[in-house]
Amino acid sequence: MNKFLSASPITPDLGLLLVRILTGMLLVWHGWETFDSKQMQDYTVWFVERKYSNPAAWAYAGKIAELLAGIGFIFGLFTRLASLAAIAAFLGIIFILGDKGKIFRGDQHPFLFVLLSLVFLFTGPGKFSFDQLIFGSKK
Repeated sequence: MNKFLSASPITPDLGLLLVRILTGMLLVWHGWETFDSKQMQDYTVWFVERKYSNPAAWAYAGKIAELLAGIGFIFGLFTRLASLAAIAAFLGIIFILGDKGKIFRGDQHPFLFVLLSLVFLFTGPGKFSFDQLIFGSKK
């Protein structure tokens, strides 16, 4: 019981793996909308309304960033780059497309993705990842 209540990690590698894979699956689910032309037309309208040049390109860039970040998280491959892509996409949603930074009301969902991506940016993917296999870790 003391260990459970202490500040010491219980199984950090397994916990990070679980959160990373689940976050990646959610991002892939969001990014998969790239292949739904009707949904992408709806997203493009948001950029048209804000008078962006090449609005479809912006919509696709955001969704592709979500998809690739999700794949990166699932496999723990280029995890920090995937984190940056997700952070950029979701900050864009929060401050450009959403409720203009109202993270305590309308933009909680994208803000949670930013927070989770920050965890992976700062901690890396953990022991059970392709990044670990390819690049190892410096101690």
